Order: sequence, then C-alpha cells, then structure tokens
Amino acid sequence: MTARTDQQEQISELEASELERCVAGGGVAVLPTDTVYGICCDPQDEQAAKRLYALKGRPAARPAAIMFFALEPALELLGELHPDERAALQALLPGAVTLLLPNPAFRFAPACRTDPATLGLRVPLLPERLRALETIGRPVMQSSANMSGEPDARRLADVPRSMREGADVVLDGGELTGRPSTVIDLRDFAEHRRWHVLREGALGRDAVRQALTSLD
Repeated sequence: MTARTDQQEQISELEASELERCVAGGGVAVLPTDTVYGICCDPQDEQAAKRLYALKGRPAARPAAIMFFALEPALELLGELHPDERAALQALLPGAVTLLLPNPAFRFAPACRTDPATLGLRVPLLPERLRALETIGRPVMQSSANMSGEPDARRLADVPRSMREGADVVLDGGELTGRPSTVIDLRDFAEHRRWHVLREGALGRDAVRQALTSLD
C-alpha cells in the first residue's frame, strides 16, 4: 500500500499516475474528490469490484458510480446520448453531482450490478490542489470511502483503517467539503424533460433547477 499522509495536500501528477496504474492492474485505491473521500477500481473488473464491495461492506446488489476525471472523455464514450441528455451533462458537469442516465449499451456491468440499464455518472469539479487527477485518462468505478451506512469521510483519517490498509494506493488530499454529491435522476429527461433529485447534497435543488431549466 502506498500512502502519503504528510501536511502537503496537493496531489501530484506522479501520484495520479500511480493511482491510474493501480486501477489498470486490478487494484483498489482510496482518493480525494470534490466532495468526500472515495474508493475506486476498474469498472470492467468484476474481481476488483467484489474486493471494493468487501472493503466497504456494501450490499452486492447496490450500484456504484462511474467517475471520469474530465467531461469530454465521458461525452465521447457515451456516444448514444440524446442531445437533451448531452446538454444536461454539459450544464451540470463537472460538478458535485451523480447523474443517473439510461445505459442502453449496458456498459460497466460490475458497477451497475442488478440494474444494467442505468448508469451513475460522476465528473468531479476538482479544486486546484487535486487538479492533477484530471490527467487520469480512464474512468473508475467509485463509491464513498466509508462503511455502508456510516458517515462520509471528510479527511483521510476519517476513512476506516481497514479500508486504508486494504487498499493498494491511498492518496491524501487534505480536508474536503464533506458533503456528498447530489444524486439526480435524468432517465426521463430526453423523452419527457423530467428530472428528480434523489439525494440533495453538495449542489442544492434550486441550483439543479436553474441549470436544467436554462436549457429550455
């Protein structure tokens, strides 16, 4: 396990590369985001996903999000997006939100679990000190770095010790906001222009409404 726990909070490009190699090799990593600390792995690797779920104590049927570190790669990969969905993504991302989208190609099955027709998407709006993570060119399967049902981790020290010790790479990004992402259901957006906030978090409901109604 590699960890940096000194007073320096800025993530380096070397650390970002180490995390990317870890994920590509089937490993599990703990990382800072724009909201809370997360735990991640390769979204195509079922064995890595099982290990992540075991470290977190997460029920096997519950899905995890797919995190891209920049918006354009997400838009390129999700080429089947309806124009209205694409516009919604561009209005909300990068940002402290998790977007539920239709997944007609059934991508990232290890993350989608029992609902392969739905994809949870994250593209974080990283502060300057974490911006090196944007050099990571591959998506990761990501969940919050806490035991299921327990409080989110604002600092690396808040991540359960068993999770830190069980991960292959651990990055310390200092103290985060501590508010989880806002979960927005966009699965009916293309057809009916309907959206629903399933969990209000770092981005308020009014801000979500303003972003999406500006598309009309």
